[in-house]
Amino acid sequence: MDIKSYLLKKSNGKTVLFLFIVTSLVYLVMLTVTIPKVASYADGLRILDMMPTGYDLAYVEQLFGSLGLKGRECYLFYQLPLDMIYPFLFGFSYSLLLVYFLRKLDKFESPLLYFCILPLVAAVADYAENIGILNLLLNYPELSGTAVMRTNIFTLIKSVTSTIYFMVLMAVFIWWGLRTLFYRTRYR
Repeated sequence: MDIKSYLLKKSNGKTVLFLFIVTSLVYLVMLTVTIPKVASYADGLRILDMMPTGYDLAYVEQLFGSLGLKGRECYLFYQLPLDMIYPFLFGFSYSLLLVYFLRKLDKFESPLLYFCILPLVAAVADYAENIGILNLLLNYPELSGTAVMRTNIFTLIKSVTSTIYFMVLMAVFIWWGLRTLFYRTRYR
């Protein structure tokens, strides 16, 4: 089975809705439980996962110092394990979500299909970012500027690809909504 056939098969409404709900629930737990728990140790500093414009060695040193041992353990044992599940869910569900709307617009065979790769790229970058953060946490206080820079690059890739994807998804969703509204008012 080729990738297009697989995407067509898996992008039915029930599968897309189920994956979207599961992905959203995992993200909700991260936003309301694990990230605030880590952030509670951070003295107002944002954790690396939530820095879409990036960070440098000085920031990571300041953050990890502010977190203290308990905060770093919380990052390591609460936030990162959940964030090892989320990228897979994000990549898969959001790719299928865009495929679903492209199918509704009869644009599955168009070049717009290539935008379905963006959540997968973001997911791979998120995994690389998580591995980088894990490495930084395990090696603290011996932090390497190269390791921070490498991790930061993956953070930026995740941010850029996610932002582009959500802009495309929003445009496609609006296009689908307008088209649906047009057809309903025209064919009453």
